[in-house]
Amino acid sequence: MEIKKQTNLRGTLTVPGDKSISHRAVMFGSLANGTTRITHFLEGADCLSTISCFRKMGIDIDRNGDEILVHGKGLHGLSAPTGILDVGNSGTTTRLISGILTGQKFTSELDGDDSIRTRPMKRIMTPLTSMGADITSKLDNGCAPLIIHGKPLHATHYDSPVASAQVKSCVLLAGMYADGITSVTEPFLSRNHTEIMLNYFGADITSEGTTVSIKPEPVLEGREVQVPGDISSAAYFIAAGLLTPGSEILLKNVGINPTRAGILKVCMDMGADITLLNESTEGEPTADLLIRTSSLKGTVIEGGIIPTLIDEIPMIAVMAAFAEGTTIIRDAQELKVKESDRIAVMVDNLTRMGADIEGTDDGMIIHGGKPLHGAVIDSHLDHRIAMSFAVAGTICDGTVDILNGECVNISYPEFYHDLYSLDSSRQK
Repeated sequence: MEIKKQTNLRGTLTVPGDKSISHRAVMFGSLANGTTRITHFLEGADCLSTISCFRKMGIDIDRNGDEILVHGKGLHGLSAPTGILDVGNSGTTTRLISGILTGQKFTSELDGDDSIRTRPMKRIMTPLTSMGADITSKLDNGCAPLIIHGKPLHATHYDSPVASAQVKSCVLLAGMYADGITSVTEPFLSRNHTEIMLNYFGADITSEGTTVSIKPEPVLEGREVQVPGDISSAAYFIAAGLLTPGSEILLKNVGINPTRAGILKVCMDMGADITLLNESTEGEPTADLLIRTSSLKGTVIEGGIIPTLIDEIPMIAVMAAFAEGTTIIRDAQELKVKESDRIAVMVDNLTRMGADIEGTDDGMIIHGGKPLHGAVIDSHLDHRIAMSFAVAGTICDGTVDILNGECVNISYPEFYHDLYSLDSSRQK
């Protein structure tokens, strides 16, 4: 995928539906009584993996125009899967569905692509085992494939060493099948889509500080779910609009949940011109985002804000390379166990483009303001790496050639089309 310099990015976009919310809507709709209707569902490869897994467990899921209809069978309505549950590249599918599967009356096997087979699953296996779950790594390396023998579960209070919505959600979902109240405490508050949506479906979830608790055996009812635009997908156009000269971009109906929207705070700290319009706080908070070209400066990103922007750090690193001054990113060791080691990959690829960047054990130090040039970029089949460097390619001199750039299909199949649609020179 070749990307060349652009100026004057202008237009209005509706980014794809939120990936995290799309996953959960299918899962919770499958465990609810009656039909759940999902609009603006993200039809990326990851979310389609979730649909495939629940279909294999006897759930009818239909597409009706731009809607997804999930015909749920209740908390105990899943059937033994017909074959291995293929999670593809989706860590969210793997970790959340594991919590559900541990409480079933059947045995299942989860497996995925080469990338998912390297991602750490001990972080969910440990708390699930403490609840009495029978979950093992088939290759005994703490990774997929996972074998899960469903059995009765015990309630637990789990002190999670990491602020991870996937770990928290996994334990809460297992807690629906436990014999008492299950709770999770995190070092920082991770994204809370599970808590918001499960309560919406009828579960009894309470939160206090960084601790969340769920009562067992909830009766979930099918609901209407309108999925907001994914702020992780919006991040690339936020960056493109801020960095590309003469640009003004309007992003419609983007989710701005505070547990996800750390990138907006970081952009403001860097001097960004971003205006929130048409804000709504019903259910998941949303707004339209008006982005204008800005002169950005370096900043320090650390501590409690990290879980709210962990997926956006590759894009933030690119922004930092173009900003004046130094940006320091700390407490982001989680980047090492994503679809790729995103610290190493960002340092390698930005260095190829001429950036002054060094990796640390838990982040990066980026001395911005140096002119960047085109280069051959290895995406490592990581969709967020590919999209981040596509934006870099619109700003730097020369051509950026992204290897395996089609991996954006994981979360944003129309990404390149949407990026080029903003080029005012192509609109004439």
